[in-house]
Amino acid sequence: METADFLQTLDREGRLLAAAADAAGTDAKVPTCPEWQVRDLLRHTGAVHRWAAGYITEEGTARRPFGDPPELDGAELVAWYRDSHRLLVDALAAAPADLECWTFLPAPSPSPLAFWTRRQAHETTVHRYDAEAARGGTASPIAPDFAVDGIDELLRGFHARSRSRLRTEEPRVLRVRALHAGTEGAQGADTVWTVRLSAEPPVTVRNTAGADDETGEAGEAGEAEAELFGPADELYLALWNRRPVPSVRGDHSLAELWREKGGI
Repeated sequence: METADFLQTLDREGRLLAAAADAAGTDAKVPTCPEWQVRDLLRHTGAVHRWAAGYITEEGTARRPFGDPPELDGAELVAWYRDSHRLLVDALAAAPADLECWTFLPAPSPSPLAFWTRRQAHETTVHRYDAEAARGGTASPIAPDFAVDGIDELLRGFHARSRSRLRTEEPRVLRVRALHAGTEGAQGADTVWTVRLSAEPPVTVRNTAGADDETGEAGEAGEAEAELFGPADELYLALWNRRPVPSVRGDHSLAELWREKGGI
């Protein structure tokens, strides 16, 4: 996906988040984040937007703390979130292609501008799903290619960091498979990641097997003790612990390990 695609997704997802939060009301519980009400969701996501926008507009090269969200509620808080989202989208849209600023994931990225646009698109999509869960009704769709990218960011970015808690005492191998992750329902190749677990941060390799490969062996790095698999959009939400893993093959304890330790 191109940076322009991520920016378009970020723009749309933030608007959907605000609309769902407005419909739910700021007192509503967020079932996907049981400790939160919608007001907490808006304050968190708005603060993240403003934090990210600060790096972009000021080209900051050192990590800085999050700002404190305002003590607003109700319609005023929704309006503050909308302003926060617009501030971020406008900052990214106006930023130069050669932007230099701080980033925090080890996964390769063409530039800091590409990093922040991608990261905030995924941040906003996951929290849009939270807001829609609080509102109730049918959730907005997530494009398969975007979901695959988000899984890749999670596995090869977040869990490559030293702070990842996804570890085992003895070496284990977990496979993650997004089924037929083509665009517009096309029957394409599965996208597959092999995750090697140990007492150190996980090491993940991404590779592709044919869509008709039922064995999971072609083009992949050896045997896995368990495989988490399902449609890309469902798997994306599951790996962010927003819904159950669609399907598990092999040792279910590794799926439970993800549920307990895979959070960011």
